[in-house]
Amino acid sequence: MTRVAAIDCGTNSIRLLVADADPATGELVDLDRRMTIVRLGQDVDRTGRLAPEALERTFAACREYAEIIKGHGVDRTRFVATSASRDAENRDDFVRGVLDILGVEPEVITGDQEAEFSFTGATKELTGRTDLAEPFLVVDIGGGSTEFVVGTDRVTAARSVDIGCVRMTERHRPSSPATLGEITAIRGDIDAALDTVEESVPLGDARTLVGLAGSVTTVAAIALGLTEYDPAAIHHSRIPFERVREITGMLLSATHDERAAIPVMHPGRVDVIAAGALILLTIMKRTGAEEVVVSEHDILDGIAWHAAEELE
Repeated sequence: MTRVAAIDCGTNSIRLLVADADPATGELVDLDRRMTIVRLGQDVDRTGRLAPEALERTFAACREYAEIIKGHGVDRTRFVATSASRDAENRDDFVRGVLDILGVEPEVITGDQEAEFSFTGATKELTGRTDLAEPFLVVDIGGGSTEFVVGTDRVTAARSVDIGCVRMTERHRPSSPATLGEITAIRGDIDAALDTVEESVPLGDARTLVGLAGSVTTVAAIALGLTEYDPAAIHHSRIPFERVREITGMLLSATHDERAAIPVMHPGRVDVIAAGALILLTIMKRTGAEEVVVSEHDILDGIAWHAAEELE
């Protein structure tokens, strides 16, 4: 076993996984898995820069994670940064800060690399299952971007587009409840992005839709009627299209306080969950998916696997 630390810093959250990995057997044993909402992408879509307060929230989380990594005696740490830091003019400030705190330079990866990591993390446990048809379509709905990956045991096509729950919320600033005009505008952006995706990714070829990240797992938790967030119950749950449609409608028609009162709702997702759910629903409509298989294992697990394989 190789002990690795994987950090995924996205637009809305930063997450840590410390795990023992054995690439030969495909076994990944969690030692510590956690998430902090830092909203690194605050106003990036409008200003093109990372806000000072967003950087400080992110660096505070990095300092906490550095102590955890040190305590576990990790062999290798890999830090991957995605949409928000990829877009920002002042991303060098972010890189220097992370390097000072954690001793590793964050890799500001491309959308295609992000897609590959997400696919590995999401499908390593699913390949070969007789109840799930291949190819898989893995959809990772992030804060700033969404990744689409089609493949079986490897990636055959991938595309990242700039639609995400934070970006759509900040761009359209929907009311609570959202108006029909606001919903139509958000859906228009999503549909335009899907048109772009279909230029290079054969969405219609996929037989199983696998959904990743906080918007999808939160919708799943609501669909399952959980009174508290339970990753074990959510992981590999299968949520029908009609249930996703009902929950999306509920979230779009709810007030801020009503969304905040949902037992499984993380405080950092209250403002952006409606847009995230609408992205998922629109993807399911476009692809004709009858259900979404929800995975708690995603880009973070993919980063861990790649870190472990590099040490072999």
